[in-house]
Order: sequence, then structure tokens, then C-alpha cells
Amino acid sequence: MRLTAATLDAPDARELAAFYLRLLPGWRVRRGEDGQDWVHIRPPDGGTGLSFQTETAYRPPVWPSTPDRQQMMIHLDIEVEDLERETARAVAAGARLAAFQPQDDVRVLLDPAGHPFCLYTEATGASQ
Repeated sequence: MRLTAATLDAPDARELAAFYLRLLPGWRVRRGEDGQDWVHIRPPDGGTGLSFQTETAYRPPVWPSTPDRQQMMIHLDIEVEDLERETARAVAAGARLAAFQPQDDVRVLLDPAGHPFCLYTEATGASQ
């Protein structure tokens, strides 16, 4: 067995895939280019990728979690070299900075579909 991707639901798979292609330099569409409701993108080295699936009943998660609201099922940790520069670039690509930031050395952002993801540097390690 080999893990090939994590799949994120979204109101529009193509739009969310386009955001992550802007966010992750060098990544390319592997499958799903022809207007399908499922898109798979991969890094240049061919490693584990991300997939996006259109879900008409999608509800964005709430961050931080609260009772009786849609819970986060997964979040992505993305290592960067310069936290402030890459946070600004992510926002320019379409992300939103989350109102709640639990760590000074990690930035929690929300992608256009509301999925949380964290940017961190090697020195800080992955988010909790």
C-alpha cells in the first residue's frame, strides 16, 4: 500500500485545486482537468498529493472547533522558509488568516473553502 493523497471536499473542486496550485509552487494537475468534479494535484517529485472533490452539501469547518458546528476533519501542515513572506503570499493567493492563532511561530490560515492549514518553519516544527 502507498498513500497517494488526502482528499478535501469543497463546493467547487476545480476552484479549490486552483488555489492550492497557486499556493504550492511547481505542483501540477495529475487527473481531473476536463471539468470534472474531482481533481488530483501532485508535487514535482511525484510524492503524495492532494485531491479535491465537489460536494454540494459541503459546510466549512469552524476554527477553532465549537460544539454543534461543523468540525475540522483534517488540516494540512506546510513547511515554509519565511513564515511572514509565505503567509502574505498565501493571503494574496486567496487564503484568509484565521482569527485564532494558538502559536506565535505558526500561522493558521483558511483556504477558500474554509479548510484550516498551518504554515510553519523547520525550526518550529509542525503545528499541534
